[in-house]
Amino acid sequence: MMPMPKAAFALGLLSGFAFAPIASAQTSIKLAPGSMPRIGSVSERYQSYNIEMVEVTGGRFWKPYASVAAAPAAPAGNQPVGMDPSLYEYRPPIDLSNVRLRKLAAALGPAYLRVSGTWANNTFFDPSAEAVPTTAPDGFKGVLTGKQWKGVLDFAKASNAEIVTSFSTSAGTRDASGTWTPIEAKKIVEFTHAHGSKIAAAELMNEPTFAEIGGAPKGYDAAAYARDFNVFRTFAKQTAPEMLILGPGGVGEGGSLGPLKMKLVPTEDILTATGPAFGAFSYHSYSGVSSRCARGGGGTTIDAALTEDWLNKGGQTEQFYASLRDRFEPGKSIWNTETAQTACGGDKWAATFIDSFRYLNQLGDLAKRGVQVHLHNTLAASDYGLLDEKTYAPRPNYWAALLWHRLMGPTVLDAAIAPTPNLHLYAHCLPGHPGGVTVLAISLSKTETQIIDIPTKSERYTLTAKELTAGEVSLNGESLTLGPNDSLPTLKGVAVQPGKLTLAPESITFLTFPTASNTSCN
Repeated sequence: MMPMPKAAFALGLLSGFAFAPIASAQTSIKLAPGSMPRIGSVSERYQSYNIEMVEVTGGRFWKPYASVAAAPAAPAGNQPVGMDPSLYEYRPPIDLSNVRLRKLAAALGPAYLRVSGTWANNTFFDPSAEAVPTTAPDGFKGVLTGKQWKGVLDFAKASNAEIVTSFSTSAGTRDASGTWTPIEAKKIVEFTHAHGSKIAAAELMNEPTFAEIGGAPKGYDAAAYARDFNVFRTFAKQTAPEMLILGPGGVGEGGSLGPLKMKLVPTEDILTATGPAFGAFSYHSYSGVSSRCARGGGGTTIDAALTEDWLNKGGQTEQFYASLRDRFEPGKSIWNTETAQTACGGDKWAATFIDSFRYLNQLGDLAKRGVQVHLHNTLAASDYGLLDEKTYAPRPNYWAALLWHRLMGPTVLDAAIAPTPNLHLYAHCLPGHPGGVTVLAISLSKTETQIIDIPTKSERYTLTAKELTAGEVSLNGESLTLGPNDSLPTLKGVAVQPGKLTLAPESITFLTFPTASNTSCN
């Protein structure tokens, strides 16, 4: 018999031939979903997302690779301090009333919606304005109108999301001594309350580890942050006692971004200066920088996308920040308030199926490590968005997010399987099914199948693509697309009988066991 080509073999598996006789002596992995122990839990809003402040106000954000817009002739605009203006492109304010956008966001709820980013550090809030002014007041680079923030509040309600944010900390917020004042923060909080909403959680500023690039005064250091944070904490307790204070929200440490040429204010120094001060510990996680910004190092390649080294970077970053949390804020929950494929808008392949392996692996790994909230950057901007920023069409990571949301509940289990090359396994309780369990199996090998021994009936949800760099993805061999009136397709599993299940190379499979009778899931 002629050997079956890989593509044809994988297609056969997805078409119902997963139980064909196994000719090799490959050892199978035995699952025991009924006895997998509970090792923790995450927030019901664990899988969440960012909409950058610059999207809400309109302004210059990371230029998509496919864009044909001309680069600006002069270094003008609202991009971060010292950055090459050619890396950015102007966007008009996002239409948060868009029916498709709201429908797709609501399908991921309950969630947290974080409106922040470096641009938020420099934004003036004008609660009475409806039209966006052409220039910002001195000390700011952008203007957020009352109409725009009301749009955020309405979008959050429509999509079952709670708001997370940070506040402006640029020169326009500071008094004569250079100390931060809460004048801008107070306007936003009071406007939010006046419209029947609340801010669930907030950081003082976005990424204080790179304070100067975010608009802080030159020479800004840990002592300056601690001084400003004391003002912020007093303000928050008096004006928004229901708001969880997050912080410090560091990024770029632990070797995750490679060699750094920007001034770094170490998180350790910040925590030393503030002392125990935060309601929850927050950090940002990028395993590298995109090719836009990787000229000085810290980038990656598509050839590394399925390697253990690349997939482990999210956990390594968490380990670095968790060790600081344990030293300075013991017992506090930990939030990853901004993360994506790479910083600086993502690489070209961030919008394709190959990044879904990293995305789901990071969700599974960080949940096991005890991270409570994981906020993807972004919902719909630049190349790392879950949705295309012009059409809001779902990208592969959106479908991955939707399956996670529906199949992986807040209770985290130990799959109780020793680490296996080319196969990552994660387990959670199955939502809506007392005693039910879901196992996420990520098959990484380019050529080898993986064999799992299943003890009871289950349902299989397998994601594949014709090419790893495709912008479309299939579920059990059927292309995932929106239906009439942007209706979501029915995500149906394929019945699997007890026995040996063969997983195709380079595939992602959720296996649900509704009757596993796991007492940790009751």
